[in-house]
Amino acid sequence: MSSAAEPGQNHLASKQAAFSLTLIISLFFLWALTSNLLPVLIPHLKKATGVNTLQASLVDSAYWVAYFLLAIPAGMMMKRLGYKTTIIAGLLLAAAGAFLFPLAADSRSFGFFLFALFVVASGMTFLETSANPYIREFGSADSYSQRLNFAQAFNGLGAVVATNLLNRLILSDDLVKKDEELLLLSDPEKDLYYANLFGSVKIPYMVIGATLLIFAVLFLFARLSAAHKLEKQKIQFFNPLKFPDLSRSMLAQFFYVGAQVCLSSFFILYAEKSGGLTLNSANTFLGLLLIFFMAGRYVGAFLMKKYAPALLLLWFALGSILLSVVIVFIGGMPGVIAFLGVEFFMSIMYPTIFSLGIRDMKEKTEIASAYLVMMIVGGAFLPPLQGMVADAFSIQVAYAVPLICFVLIALYARKAHQPMIV
Repeated sequence: MSSAAEPGQNHLASKQAAFSLTLIISLFFLWALTSNLLPVLIPHLKKATGVNTLQASLVDSAYWVAYFLLAIPAGMMMKRLGYKTTIIAGLLLAAAGAFLFPLAADSRSFGFFLFALFVVASGMTFLETSANPYIREFGSADSYSQRLNFAQAFNGLGAVVATNLLNRLILSDDLVKKDEELLLLSDPEKDLYYANLFGSVKIPYMVIGATLLIFAVLFLFARLSAAHKLEKQKIQFFNPLKFPDLSRSMLAQFFYVGAQVCLSSFFILYAEKSGGLTLNSANTFLGLLLIFFMAGRYVGAFLMKKYAPALLLLWFALGSILLSVVIVFIGGMPGVIAFLGVEFFMSIMYPTIFSLGIRDMKEKTEIASAYLVMMIVGGAFLPPLQGMVADAFSIQVAYAVPLICFVLIALYARKAHQPMIV
């Protein structure tokens, strides 16, 4: 009798696993919606509030510093209460931050926008801390890098949607005015213009907030398969420096996220200043960059069937270095076009570094994941540095910052692959 029921049970378990995996992959899509609005928010809020380039880069800092501050609490929650509770908490927190944006727009306060971004990113920290290691539970450890790259490709899809749909709601044609055009407006016309400028962020973030709430309800009633029962496990912190693979991966992740944020956050400014593109043309090209980024992750997941993740990471890092040289030292439209290749090559870096960092952590996986997510703080520290270089020299020269980051990632990949070199 038990043998007759077994095929049906296996089929049910398989369907449940597929549904669980689909829900988890959806999280990769969701957090891309918010992070990929930052490149448009920076020039948008810069114009609306009149801050300089360095101050505008605090948009990135407010978002990415949340990962450093909240990753350990997220790891503790995941270890104590499990994946499901952590994910729901993250979705609700991020939704709350999204619904703060209409209030920030009405206040016209740059500081309020930064606070709202911080709350959104805090929720996303919970999602990312839990989703990345959870993907490991749906297959063998050997294919974890491949699965994580595939899942992260949906992060690229979310980036494409954010750039080509939500960004358009913020950056409408009637809001693109040059400084000399603003001088011709009367005070009431100027006040209306700035009211519309601030107000344009309301709808995109209300849509994001509503979407996050819908997914919170889905997770609340879902039965997630492959989730550990972590409620009674003791939380064990440890010194990551005692684990060379983890500590090197943390450093590499810091520089990767810093490079990624630098690359996208100032692209519109680079395209305008160095490439001579209009604001809307630059935003359109930004959408194309993210399509290359998404394609790179699918290609990377395919290539990992044949090549070791660390070796592929090394090749892709070298490609990013060569194209970054074009961006810094040649510029113009060749530099703008080179961004396409850099986006493609850097696509596999985050998930590959992440999987290499936790591959041997076993029962320490949850806290190790939190340590790696903390390193996303590179996205908070390096853009202001790039902004300082841009203010002192030029935006083209400022792209030396991500160039140096890619060099350091190449060195990390070479070290990670060394045990496999005969």
